[in-house]
Amino acid sequence: QVQLVESGGGLVQAGDSLRLSCTASGRTFSSYGMGWFRQAPGKEREFVAAISATGYTTSYTDAVKGRFTISRNNAKNTVYLQMNSPTPEDTAVYYCAAASSAGAASRECDYTDWGRGTQVTVSS
Repeated sequence: QVQLVESGGGLVQAGDSLRLSCTASGRTFSSYGMGWFRQAPGKEREFVAAISATGYTTSYTDAVKGRFTISRNNAKNTVYLQMNSPTPEDTAVYYCAAASSAGAASRECDYTDWGRGTQVTVSS
């Protein structure tokens, strides 16, 4: 089992930048992929980005490609989501998740452990 704690959320103006962090404990961090998901009010949770255990492979939903960057520091047991040029449509609770395998998975069913989430609000 993996314990995940997100941080870095808050209120940001459209066009500014924000970096989310997620620190893990439990399983060996460098052995599993990590992902970020988000849930906006009244909507289902959706995939945002994922990174493989080694960090060499990443994947993104089309809506954030070119604006968001996922990265990880295995020495610090931490995964990051750099959010550049956010828009009000990016407003959501952001969750990090630990995958059951080493790949950069995009399906919720590929993740076994979830953080509690951090609120990101983008004002126009």
